[in-house]
Amino acid sequence: MNIKEKNVKELEALSEDIRKRILEVVSKNGGHLSSTLGATEIIVAMHKVFDSQKDPFIFDVSHQAYAHKLLTGRWEEFDTLRQFNGICGYTKPSESSDDYFVAGHSSTSISLGVGAAKAIALKGEQNERIPVVLIGDGSMTAGMVYEALNELGERKYPMIIILNDNEMSIAKPIGAISRMLSSAMASPFYQRFKKNTESFVDNFGDGARYIAKRMEESLKLITPGILFEEMGINYIGPVDGHNIAQLVDIMKTARKLNEPVIIHAQTLKGKGYEIAEGKEEKWHGVGPFDLSSGSSAKKTAKKTATQIYTESLLSLCEKNEKIVGVTAAMPSGTGLSTLIEKYPTRFWDVAIAEQHAVTSMAALAKEGFKPFCSIYSTFLQRAYDQVIHDTCLMDLPVVFALDRAGIVGEDGETHQGVFDVSYLRAIPNMTLFAPRDEKSFHQAMGFAAKYEHPCSLRYPRGSFAETDLPESAPFELGKSQLLQTAKSNILFIGYGNGVGRAYQTAQYMKEDVSILDLRFVKPLDEEMLRDLSDKYNKWFVFSDTAKHGGVGSAILEFLAKEKILNISVVSFEYEDAFITHGNTRVVEESLELLPEQLAEKVINHNP
Repeated sequence: MNIKEKNVKELEALSEDIRKRILEVVSKNGGHLSSTLGATEIIVAMHKVFDSQKDPFIFDVSHQAYAHKLLTGRWEEFDTLRQFNGICGYTKPSESSDDYFVAGHSSTSISLGVGAAKAIALKGEQNERIPVVLIGDGSMTAGMVYEALNELGERKYPMIIILNDNEMSIAKPIGAISRMLSSAMASPFYQRFKKNTESFVDNFGDGARYIAKRMEESLKLITPGILFEEMGINYIGPVDGHNIAQLVDIMKTARKLNEPVIIHAQTLKGKGYEIAEGKEEKWHGVGPFDLSSGSSAKKTAKKTATQIYTESLLSLCEKNEKIVGVTAAMPSGTGLSTLIEKYPTRFWDVAIAEQHAVTSMAALAKEGFKPFCSIYSTFLQRAYDQVIHDTCLMDLPVVFALDRAGIVGEDGETHQGVFDVSYLRAIPNMTLFAPRDEKSFHQAMGFAAKYEHPCSLRYPRGSFAETDLPESAPFELGKSQLLQTAKSNILFIGYGNGVGRAYQTAQYMKEDVSILDLRFVKPLDEEMLRDLSDKYNKWFVFSDTAKHGGVGSAILEFLAKEKILNISVVSFEYEDAFITHGNTRVVEESLELLPEQLAEKVINHNP
């Protein structure tokens, strides 16, 4: 597809074709929708002006990069979006050389752009290449962005930053005046005039420079770019993010400046699909849906773990006014939107700012409140130092409720929630536990609400695995529950949703096995494990966690400490590799973790 030779009308038609293709595939496969539809013209203009084979195209989060994939040789293959062995829902260099960097978490793009700009300068390629960053206004809420802008404004590396503002959270346009100023600021004449004026006043001393500066500052007060200009970065905008002719002209102008430039483009989320236009969260990421009506193609009456979390937290809040909570830009995804609506002075969405979320809750804990941090397992990684330094070091009673723990399916490597046990278990004062079903979840939440130290409980995306095991007993610190005993020498140890997998695996066994709900991985129920070591010498660990530093490691550490040498331990946790995207069952089958596959491994195991 030779986009360089297309005129504006052809580019506009191409944008519509791209939208149709995105809607066709996402309605069948699921994926990110509203943001990627809104960014279509911006990405088309990027490819018209720049060259993704030499200019680093850096997409923040990269969930909005579907148009980029379609423009870089993946049009036919796009049918496999988010499918196992198919196109990834995010940028991925191993998939295409046009994808500069892996992305899936937000607010990394400008730092990557600064790094790329430094490399370009060191190689002497400033006249040949320039980093082009596309970042959404939501990602601008994270501190890392401003760390990068701070250096960029000082060092002045040539770089283009396109701010895709689809909710006007950065600046609201000021009618005709704003549009007039934006058009003027985007013109080559204005940029030349600005440079010439700076040179002119330099020849007339401090007085002229002071007057010119005051006039410039007065002008900026009625423009939305004052923050960026004061940081030393050229600002153009706001501009219409759906006007390809304007976008192309502005990008060409920005390229010629040979300095850092922010182009503030305002777009409409869901552009081109009226049902989704302007909706904030519902159409951000979707499952398969009916294209004509917008209704979900998948209906399920089974309660999700997130729904159970919401119900339990609401119940606890009614009894304890000291309970407060936070989420970082995922109120619906974490189930906290209901809490924010009912208790707006006790629950907050702090936007994409996990570090701030954790530290602010630590202060609330210090003041006698009981904070619940509702964050995806994969996103808590972004606040690791805050968990250690601001929470655990002072032994503050913050509860970390980790949603999406385990394989999350189609989102893939950047979002799999498999590392939390490994990275939290090493922290002093941290307690780790996990429910296995709805009743145990309520019990775990009750325990967490009363616990006076840092703790974390994890739960899966979707619903818990179904079992026919005895009811959960009340949660007690460091206590497990033996759910099933058998005469064989085989013990299945499940942690969280792993209990359900252990039970399902047991259904494929020729002999009965004993099943232990570990409940706590820190502290372990050493008394129970010591007792079980006298009765069973084949232990199999089931947990949706990384094997290195995970549940099996904790058990092996205990056995080594106790010098218990007669036990064979096999862990069915995830191996030391990033897990690809795809339907969860298909991914688990590829990892040989389906219950029937695990049963065969148990049967054939010879210690």
